[in-house]
Amino acid sequence: MIAPYSSILTPTLKHTLGDEVVASLRDAILTGRLPPGERLSEEALAKSLNVSRGPIREALDRLEREGLVITQPNRRTFVARLSRADLEEVYSLRTALELLAVREAVRHAGPDDLAELQAIVDTMAAHVESGVTEQEAAEMDVRFHGTLYRAGKHKRLYEGWANLRPQVHILLLSRNVANADFRDLAISSHQAIVDAIRDRDERRAVALVQVHLQASYDRVVASYDHADTADGPESSPNSSGQE
Repeated sequence: MIAPYSSILTPTLKHTLGDEVVASLRDAILTGRLPPGERLSEEALAKSLNVSRGPIREALDRLEREGLVITQPNRRTFVARLSRADLEEVYSLRTALELLAVREAVRHAGPDDLAELQAIVDTMAAHVESGVTEQEAAEMDVRFHGTLYRAGKHKRLYEGWANLRPQVHILLLSRNVANADFRDLAISSHQAIVDAIRDRDERRAVALVQVHLQASYDRVVASYDHADTADGPESSPNSSGQE
């Protein structure tokens, strides 16, 4: 007999106020409107978003878990500056996850997955032709790789990517996308990965992802402003120093 849960449970909401606040703040951070090092005042944010401080506090807690903000022992919260050590951790973990992701995608990607991956590459090419910004390049790059993870049909692997994705996005924003070599490689390397998945060629797909991630890492390192990302009290999401 089915228990009468309907009498004791209320339907869940698809999007809570906290979800909306998180999405708004995350978008402001990822687009640079809230830059690294910016102090985030609960009171000021609550007034700006016309909400109480409760949803703001909840949102900041969630963004801290994503590595996008840091809260110091004195409870002051800042937009995180990812240090060089953070960069190394993010890319080493990303590489481990993504090599598994592309293997799973080769084995399990369906026609819809392949069509979505191809559509993203085609969109990249159109944006590059008209002049792409750092924000657009990062957003499309993250969207492509998220689709790659979903194509593998590995739920827990995708959850690992979802936890890492905001920090990857932040790092990708530091790249210089004006260089013609970058624009050409951004299209050709993503297209080559799609082609290898479509051909079910696991060895080629893995090799291409390894090269692709190394190139991405090299470009982030090359464009990193070491003066702004030096380890300090507000440089790392794991930092616990005083202001």
